[in-house]
Amino acid sequence: MFGVTPTLPASPGTYMGQMRSALQGDVVFANLEGTLTDATASKCGGAPSSSCFAFHAPPEFARALRQSGFTIVSNANNHFFDYFQAGEDDTVRALHRAGIAQTGMPGEITIMHVKDFRIAFLGFAPYSNTGSLTDLPAARRLIHRASEKADLVVVAIHAGAEGTAAVHLTGGEEAYLGEDRGNPEAFAHMAVDAGADLVLGSGPHVLRAMELYRDRLIAYSLGNFAGYHNFTVEGVLGDSVVLHVTIAADGAFRAGRLVSVRLAGAGQPVPDPSGAGAALVAQLSRSDLGARGIRVGPGGVIQRRG
Repeated sequence: MFGVTPTLPASPGTYMGQMRSALQGDVVFANLEGTLTDATASKCGGAPSSSCFAFHAPPEFARALRQSGFTIVSNANNHFFDYFQAGEDDTVRALHRAGIAQTGMPGEITIMHVKDFRIAFLGFAPYSNTGSLTDLPAARRLIHRASEKADLVVVAIHAGAEGTAAVHLTGGEEAYLGEDRGNPEAFAHMAVDAGADLVLGSGPHVLRAMELYRDRLIAYSLGNFAGYHNFTVEGVLGDSVVLHVTIAADGAFRAGRLVSVRLAGAGQPVPDPSGAGAALVAQLSRSDLGARGIRVGPGGVIQRRG
């Protein structure tokens, strides 16, 4: 997120500049929380308030995402419809105009051609304008269809409760403010069983555990990465990571590394040499998943247990 109009960084193209060296790869993915639109009519009626949040930045900010290194984003989250259909349409147009692919709408399978591979991306959240997180049979069919179209399949899930009390996996259905936010573990395992090779989680706004399931990496929540005055950044809300993953041609996990990030000041991402984000993921993986969880070695290197 870049903030909320009119509270925006003065230089969006350099806002994530300190992390640019970490945002490199054949594919660079993020969850885009909110919209890129000049629309003014939002779900909050008037201006956003402490009880209603509607997020938007100007469409031209899509160029800043591309300059930062991102090549694809998921729109499957609870803020994609903040400015109704007009906001959605503006966001998709802005992304495509900037050369960024997107995924996450109902039935959407986005295929990127990278080197000699076709990589399918799908996004799921518990909303009618996104791929459905709560209709597991429909999600299973869509993921299986993607696996037939592509060599590798990446699934993004916006799942789980939110906030400092939500760092731990529960193993069951989770809710936030009375809203069903799905069962992250059940969905992720189903996704891998259906053909997913990597599952990337967002939604809780904090880091969560990671595991290797059937030799596929599942990251249950990658926390916040950027948000100009969007978030409280104290404690675990300000700890984050950039996840680097290398996937074998058959989809199996080959290698991974966590680059620790700290959201500084007004929510700007900066490198964290203390390694707090990677250490938190290691701790949560051990406590929540036991032998299923990953280990994190020196330099944030992801290691198998056992």
